[in-house]
Amino acid sequence: MSGHAGVAVVVMSLGAAASAGLLVLGVASLWREVPVEDRTYLDPLAPRARLIWPLVRLVAYVGTGRLPASWLERTHRRLLRAGATYLVSAEDYLALRVLAGLIMGSLAFWSAHVLHTEVWGPGLALTGLGSFLPVLWLSERRQRRNREIGRLLPVYLDYVTLAVEAGLNFAGALAQAVEKGPQGPMQREFQLVLRDVKAGLPRAQALKRMDERLDLPDIAAFVSAVNQAERTGAVLGKVLRAQAERSRMERFQRAEKAAMEAPVKLIAPLVIFIFPTTFLVIAFPIAMMFLHSGAL
Repeated sequence: MSGHAGVAVVVMSLGAAASAGLLVLGVASLWREVPVEDRTYLDPLAPRARLIWPLVRLVAYVGTGRLPASWLERTHRRLLRAGATYLVSAEDYLALRVLAGLIMGSLAFWSAHVLHTEVWGPGLALTGLGSFLPVLWLSERRQRRNREIGRLLPVYLDYVTLAVEAGLNFAGALAQAVEKGPQGPMQREFQLVLRDVKAGLPRAQALKRMDERLDLPDIAAFVSAVNQAERTGAVLGKVLRAQAERSRMERFQRAEKAAMEAPVKLIAPLVIFIFPTTFLVIAFPIAMMFLHSGAL
């Protein structure tokens, strides 16, 4: 009986080893089929992202690259508004979400197994949290980019206004602003506008594409004013100066609003962290005095 059990164990071990070997061979063969990504004209990846990027490319090739086109288009629009289209594609972004969820879920299942606790609850929760982390990163990137655009837009409008009033046309004024203006997302967006114009796209359409990429009220007002001035024959310099003043005023209003909201946002940290610590510091000497006096 023991001999039959030993043979069964050996057969099962050989079967498991063969299955693992076939799995490794299958993954290696599939890995070789993944097309090599040319990042010559793309933004560089963060050092931590480079460590898992081959796995991201594998998941994108196997799964997310075959998702419906409508899903990929919505993801591409979100990446476009965050200025991340030159960093990651829609397929790679969705693959990153899947991979982050799998990594967090695997860590949760392994930790729960080691600690001999319930597995499914923490595992599913951390899997969902892991898949949501790239969404938080993209949202934070878009908010930071929008703040930078709101800060730089008045500066660029001043450059364009001065160049137009000096006698340049709009494209030439925009080129001067891009050359002399500060670096940032606003400079890159105006560079794209100039590239579209040089490629033969009408100026109004090039500005409209910038408005669709950024989806910001300040940019929409600027594009609408410039296109309307072109249609009606208004003096472009006056229109641009009015837009610069308007953009600068809205920037100051946003700063004032943020300053007024700061005390309200400080209430929660004060109540949760500062006040309890202060009460402990004050109450500890009093409690120790009572203890030494025998009152407690």
